[in-house]
Amino acid sequence: MARKKQNIVLERIRVEDYAAEGKSLARADGKVIFIENAVPGDVVDVQLTKSKKDWAEGWPRQFHSYSTDRVEPFCSHFGICGGCQWQMLPYEKQLQYKQRQVRDNLQRIGKIALPEIMPILGANETKYYRNKLEYTFGTKEFTKEKPSPNFDLSDNNKLSESAEVSPSGRFRGAGASPSGGFRGAGFHAKGFFDKIVDIETCYLQAEPTNKLRLAVKKFAKENDYSFYDIRRHTGFLRNMQVRLCTTGELMVNVVLGEEDKNKRIALLEHVMQQVPSITTLVYTINTKKNDSLHDLEPVTYHGKGFVMERMEDFQFKIGPKSFFQTNTKQGEQLYKVARDFAELTGKEIVYDLYCGTGSIGIFMSKKAKKIIGVEMIAAAIDDARENAALNNLSDAVFIAGDVTKICNDDFFAEHGRPDVIITDPPRAGMHERLVKKILEMEAPTVVYVSCNPATQARDLNLLDEKYAVTRIQPVDMFPHTLHIENVVQLKLR
Repeated sequence: MARKKQNIVLERIRVEDYAAEGKSLARADGKVIFIENAVPGDVVDVQLTKSKKDWAEGWPRQFHSYSTDRVEPFCSHFGICGGCQWQMLPYEKQLQYKQRQVRDNLQRIGKIALPEIMPILGANETKYYRNKLEYTFGTKEFTKEKPSPNFDLSDNNKLSESAEVSPSGRFRGAGASPSGGFRGAGFHAKGFFDKIVDIETCYLQAEPTNKLRLAVKKFAKENDYSFYDIRRHTGFLRNMQVRLCTTGELMVNVVLGEEDKNKRIALLEHVMQQVPSITTLVYTINTKKNDSLHDLEPVTYHGKGFVMERMEDFQFKIGPKSFFQTNTKQGEQLYKVARDFAELTGKEIVYDLYCGTGSIGIFMSKKAKKIIGVEMIAAAIDDARENAALNNLSDAVFIAGDVTKICNDDFFAEHGRPDVIITDPPRAGMHERLVKKILEMEAPTVVYVSCNPATQARDLNLLDEKYAVTRIQPVDMFPHTLHIENVVQLKLR
């Protein structure tokens, strides 16, 4: 162990395994070390950022040898943009680690009896799988120094020379360009609200997404449009949302930090000229200090103001502020699992909690007697009702409000008690009041769809009072990232 100015560096540590949230794991001096940006099999010097009695956290200051599991990342921004953390791993390895993540979380946090976990459902398409991306235009550049690629992947356990990472914060530069005129378009850097990773080519969404972003950036720079400075809250060009559906419909929402009619029209006309395949072009004026659009009204400049997406035979109307599964094709696989776990015969009343725009309930509707969707966000319920009408569903009711307050005896008398409960909460999991309400309702079957197996495991522990976990199916929605979806079937004891 080397020390310098009270900074602790652990030397030549062999990374042993993956831990939660995409960090790797090693052991040294009786401690478990959690390491960012390393792969099991790497040998690294670890700069500790946190050190406790039994565990520590750190990052690889220097690589001495690379894991034989590593592959060459396909994106030039890998290691700088934080969007695809696992490109250096073969997809099969990614799936193995995600499967293990589900198992470890359910066992370690859930502490309940579990059936055998079914093999993870991987994605057929590991590039260009997102239907929605949001780009940010900004004045502060983020660059991060990556380890020197002094290795040959044909023999990637050896280095001709150790690859060293900058010890001073790992950053080569994190501000405006030396000329003071940096204007970039890309993604927010991980952990930095004001820094932008300027993107040339992104592989998350199919074209024309890169053409759109580059065309807008080039036009804005050539015409001296200001880019948004989030610290000063000034600037014209702020964000751009691109939604590309499997139907081929394309919606673009250009978000501006101030209104300037002449500039706005010139920009939007240029966008239409450069990308004539746009079916809906909207703009939003956002003069607030945050990027949220929920309380703003986008204005339709071209087209119908929305796009249509399909899953199986169902169609869904998606507006600029609508929520929809970000990976349509893999989302369809996720919904098929949920429908299978619901074990519907056509006689069941299904309660869809956290129903959002109603997509899961609508997807199950053909095999259910009735769908009852409940959601706190009123605008989402409006979308759910419209989607139900689009699909000619007469036996679907969507209600805005708090499940714990709505689902009482009067509600059950009007709509019937649930035979199946579907719950698909946000990453934080279910509120404890909702867990108690589910225990009170005593539906014979509960299907829990989760984007965070850790909080899912916590909730399953609480539900264990009355429910047994009977089926578990992980689904990979986001290749090359550490994120994993998991579907669990529970049966009333």
